[in-house]
Amino acid sequence: MDKKRFFELLWDAVLVVFGSSLYALTYYYFITPAQVAPGGVSGIAILVNYLCGAPIGLVSAIINLPLLIIGWKRLGKEFLLKTLIAVGSFTVFHDYVFVPSGLPVYEGERLMACIFGGVVLGVGLGIVFSCSGSTGGTDIISKLVQQKLPHLQMGRLLMMVDFVVIIASVFVFGSIESALYAIIVIFVSSLMIDTVVYGGDKGKLIYVFSSHYREISDEIIKGLDRGVTLLKAEGGFTGKDREVVLCALRASEYHRAKKIIRRIDPEAFIIVSDSSEVMGEGFKSVDHD
Repeated sequence: MDKKRFFELLWDAVLVVFGSSLYALTYYYFITPAQVAPGGVSGIAILVNYLCGAPIGLVSAIINLPLLIIGWKRLGKEFLLKTLIAVGSFTVFHDYVFVPSGLPVYEGERLMACIFGGVVLGVGLGIVFSCSGSTGGTDIISKLVQQKLPHLQMGRLLMMVDFVVIIASVFVFGSIESALYAIIVIFVSSLMIDTVVYGGDKGKLIYVFSSHYREISDEIIKGLDRGVTLLKAEGGFTGKDREVVLCALRASEYHRAKKIIRRIDPEAFIIVSDSSEVMGEGFKSVDHD
């Protein structure tokens, strides 16, 4: 590993820790006091904490540990390392920094707690995602399932998992309002994640002009599991034949693709356009309404 790549990974690790600290702060200051479980592993941890008092960060780590072990050989080591940093940071900040600090929590209007909690949560998660990391849990499960069933719409699967946790919160907290407020947190945080990571765009279409087109296309296929198309082109000024790499990506994958391209060829010429809809293998099915 060269020095530039090392410092790239180091900076990503710092950002993952920072994003995870915001994630932990949100749960300590806004979400948990409001008795809201907005899906995922952390939502399960809140329910367990309410029932038996077990530390939220520790419960989250215990649930994530077997998922990290299962995914170690099947998913990229860099992705899993960043995920491990995120999970560990969340546990440390929540259970061993914020809780012992005695920092007063927000006990005002529940709706305000969910709105502002969703904003800070989305920013924290967005920072982690923009570094090609994750907070574990359903993110790992989705990647593992997608390897086996690439045509499965993962958004719906994750929504179902969140839905089960939200419904369980109604019985645990004894209030249907807990479910309604959880939906608000998920909605607001999703908007903020879109804003931080990729501005809410549904897809990206990239054209890459580089003499290292073969390396770039191979790395995108290997690292992102995305297909590429090599277009034949002719330079208008030079008159020379050249290859252009064309690739359709989910918006959340764009930053990872850009890092791959810049790492291989810092001088590459890249054209990026927004795509409002992408249909076909790996995306929405053609017959989807």
